Amino acid sequence: MPHLALGDLEQAVLDVLWREGALNPGQMHQVLGEERGISVNTVSSAMKRLFDKGLLEREKVSHAYEYRAAVSRAELQRQLIASIAERFSGEERAGLLAAFVDIAQADGEETLRRLEALVNARLKGGE
Repeated sequence: MPHLALGDLEQAVLDVLWREGALNPGQMHQVLGEERGISVNTVSSAMKRLFDKGLLEREKVSHAYEYRAAVSRAELQRQLIASIAERFSGEERAGLLAAFVDIAQADGEETLRRLEALVNARLKGGE
């Protein structure tokens, strides 16, 4: 599994690619870099880091690479949570599960109900 620690810029790049689709560094800079006051090179470096982590795919188009997300938002979330969960075993995981319930509770009753529905579906053998 790739090293998944994401900086703020890397997360923003992924958010844009999930929303907009494939972009080259110049296009990404127009969407993201100008408002942040950062250079095209900084944006390009962030995209390259995400590629190296296995989170982006790229294709050479003319003189530049065009990047697209290699994973969905849901898959990245699953990978991030799995990388945290593998650090805990046995009874230690109970605290991790309690943290998920706390997060759901803080988000409101509707989120708790969605979590309950997900758990019930898994217990019944569904996805």
